[in-house]
Amino acid sequence: MKNRLKVLRAERDWNQQDLADALGVSRQSVNAIETGKYDPSLPLAFRIADLFGLKIEEIFLRD
Repeated sequence: MKNRLKVLRAERDWNQQDLADALGVSRQSVNAIETGKYDPSLPLAFRIADLFGLKIEEIFLRD
C-alpha cells in the first residue's frame, strides 16, 4: 500500500522520531510504514489520520 506519510511529515518539518513519539510507536515502525514494508493496523492508521487532520484514504492509497 502506498502512502503520503513521508511528505506529510516533511511538510511539518518532523523527523521520523518526532512522528513516532506523537504516535506512540518506534522510529523503525514509522520507517517501515513510509517505505511500504509494513501496513499499519487500522487503529494506528486512524491515529495517523487524526494527527494530520486527514481521512485515512487521503494518506494511504491502494497500489
